[in-house]
Amino acid sequence: MQKILRKTLLDKLFVLKDKNFIKVVTGVRRAGKSTLLLQFQELLKERNPNVSLISINMDLPEFRFLADKNWKEIYDYIRSLLLESETNYVFIDEVQNILEFEKLLEGLYVTPNIDLYVTGSNAYLLSSELATILTGRAFEINVLPFSFAEYSEFTGKTANPDRAFADYMRTGGFPESVGFLESGESYAYEYLKTVFQNIYENDIQKRHKIYYETSYNEVVNFLIDSIGSSVSARNIARVLTASGKKIDNKTVSKYIDTLVESYLFYKVNRYDIKGKQHLATREKYYLVDLGLRYALLGKELTADAGHLLENVIFLELLRRNYQIWIGKTDNLEVDFVVRNKDGYTQYIQVAYTVKEKKTLERELAPFNKIPDFNERLLITTDYEIGNHNGLKQINAIDWLLDNKKITKKI
Repeated sequence: MQKILRKTLLDKLFVLKDKNFIKVVTGVRRAGKSTLLLQFQELLKERNPNVSLISINMDLPEFRFLADKNWKEIYDYIRSLLLESETNYVFIDEVQNILEFEKLLEGLYVTPNIDLYVTGSNAYLLSSELATILTGRAFEINVLPFSFAEYSEFTGKTANPDRAFADYMRTGGFPESVGFLESGESYAYEYLKTVFQNIYENDIQKRHKIYYETSYNEVVNFLIDSIGSSVSARNIARVLTASGKKIDNKTVSKYIDTLVESYLFYKVNRYDIKGKQHLATREKYYLVDLGLRYALLGKELTADAGHLLENVIFLELLRRNYQIWIGKTDNLEVDFVVRNKDGYTQYIQVAYTVKEKKTLERELAPFNKIPDFNERLLITTDYEIGNHNGLKQINAIDWLLDNKKITKKI
């Protein structure tokens, strides 16, 4: 296996270097946030061996003495390490674990000669509660587990991309999980179970009162099993109650919020294409990594292959910095309405295969209801590519590897 640099993310950090922002690296635990910043520090040292780097990671033994300190004591400790005559690059891992961390960030932000980078595994870092302090001062970089291109580079599975993609759909892209694959998939899944438990204990249970862990896990499993389907808290509560697990929709809604806040799921709202308005109902949720699905549910992938492919495509769209909605056109649905940074809109349908004529017609039907002429794309695992009256059909693996340049071997 190769060790890789996550080039696109590192490029962002270099663009933001020395800019007057707090660089907030967010994402689910174990996705590679700390490694990313370590790689960034190594590159800074390569460019300037005398660069001033101050890095704090509470998980390391040498920083345990800071665990019981208040924010001001930690601020004073960092101040004592600063060099007055040059820029000091300050890195703090999992900053939300510091009590009143927002005061620490504000203090460091206004201190001269500091370029500040922090990581966080909880969306609370950029929530409305911190808007007064961080608005206009923070720039978020969201880190996801490996993309398929990164997975291919990391594992060296480049000779047979079809086989590699089948493995990726099953095991996902958490870096350490992928590292376990040489020892067997069962080790990877056991590792992913510990990742979920760690997220639950450190990013959810510590911030929210979860009275019934069993009910919480039922909601998690329901969302995982509903990838690619519209869901609502009311519907989940009704289904779980009918199966003997009584729970109200307010509790379900709270549970879902905690899962989104901890970056385990991403919420996507609906958009009325003809009416050009955002809709507040029937949203969808996508899992941060498909390996968690198999680890927690243990279900075969064949029955849900289309929806799971949709999940993979969604995450790649997220990596490519698109704005994403679920499209509605009359009574039909477009899997994704996306807008790039230049404001261009694109409509995307995802299907595992459209070899059967009826399936192809079903997937094309929503496009025929769209009145504008924005680009339309059909992504499948079929080898056939081409054009259907102006609509492009492309292979999913080819599309996912289109950004293969985002990885670079060390």
